[in-house]
This record gives sequence, C-alpha cells and structure tokens, in this order.
Amino acid sequence: MALRPVHVNIKALDASAVGRFWAEALGWSAYSPGVVTYVGPAGGPVWPDPVFVCVDVIPVPEPKTATKNRVHLDLATTSGAHQTELVARLRDLGATPADVGQGDVPWTVLADPEGNEFCVLEPREVYRDTGPIAAIVVDCADPRAMARFWGEAMGWTLHAVTDDQAVFRSAKGGGPYLEFLRTPGVKTVPDRVHLDLLPYPGDDKEAEVARLRALGATDLDVGQGDVPWTCMADPEGHEFCVLAPS
Repeated sequence: MALRPVHVNIKALDASAVGRFWAEALGWSAYSPGVVTYVGPAGGPVWPDPVFVCVDVIPVPEPKTATKNRVHLDLATTSGAHQTELVARLRDLGATPADVGQGDVPWTVLADPEGNEFCVLEPREVYRDTGPIAAIVVDCADPRAMARFWGEAMGWTLHAVTDDQAVFRSAKGGGPYLEFLRTPGVKTVPDRVHLDLLPYPGDDKEAEVARLRALGATDLDVGQGDVPWTCMADPEGHEFCVLAPS
C-alpha cells in the first residue's frame, strides 16, 4: 500500500487566470471542467497523468498573505539561454521578482500573479529528464523525520537524506523530484500550495487514510464539508489531500 503525488494544488482568488499563467509557464494546457482549473500536458486531460505531477488551481475567497509559501515549484531549464528566455517570458506573463532571502544565487526567484513563489533554476544535469517542473520543494524543520513519514506514505524512492535535505522521486523515473529542505522558521498559516495524493489502482482509500494516521498524520478541517477526498496534515503540519479514485 502506498500513495502517489498527482497534483500540486494551488489556491487562488482567480483560479482561471492563475491556471492560464501556469499553463503558459510550463508549456502545458489549462482545462476548466468546472470551478477548478487543471493544468497538464497538451493533448487533452489525462488523469492521473502517468509521468508528471500536474497542477490543480482551486478558487478561494482569501488572498495570499505576505508569508512565504512553505511549498513551491522549481522549474527546469536546459541552458543559460533557456533560463534567461524563460525568466523574461514569465515576467511578460505577469510574474514578479521575489526576495525570500536567497542572496546571490544562480537561480531566479519569482512569484506568480497572486504572489506564489517559485524558482527558475540554472541548468542542472540531475533535472535533465524531469519535464518543466524540476522539483516540488517543501520547507521543513527536520528532513530526516519528513523522509521517514513520506517514505512510508508514498511509493516513491528516497534518493538522498541528510540533516539538510531529503529527496524523493518516482521509482519509474521521469517527472519531478520531491524535496524537503531544512528551513528556518515555522509554519504559521495554512499552506497556499499543497500536494494531492492518490492511491494506486486496487488500493483502498480509507485504508490508506488509516495507515497515514498510524504514521503520524492528522485529520484536518479546512471547511471542506462532505467531499470525496480527505484533508490531512503531516507531522510538521503541511496540509495534503488523499483523493478518491474516480
């Protein structure tokens, strides 16, 4: 039994506009079957995508606070020229420079039109086959503890773990990495960006939820009401949802 990340879920005042931004940023397409905007590879929506972790933008009434998100995306580039071109194109799409205390670094920190931070990385060999999203990055206090919880929760492979970082990737290869980085500060507001997880075919959602509780996850009431997914938080309080197979 295990779960797989299938979405990066982004809350937005204008889900359609933020979805269009991310579709253009990633070279994917935006699909709006209802109030939610789903962003995935071109060619028609495939759910769950067999390789990529896609983006799901949901409308909420509250704007983002000034607090830095504790979950963000790193975007991959293939050359210095590609990085420069991508940053310029994202600026034209409405992204703005963001200062999160990064100092003088080779990557560029931007924020989407509603202030969600992300990074455009310099070319790195490790991310050459990830597609447009190099990594989903989670700030945390204890990467080793996160590695223990998420290693049991997911069916992904742990590639590295130190006091400063834990790195996962799908055992199938391809798609983004999931990285937990030791970061100063503590979580003080609900996450604006979180992961959606899905059981593998044949696995039971409620059994997976019970297993996560035994691992240290807690149930979360964010006003979701009677919905087919289950909202939870990991041992450091990062929200995530366990989806029901459709």
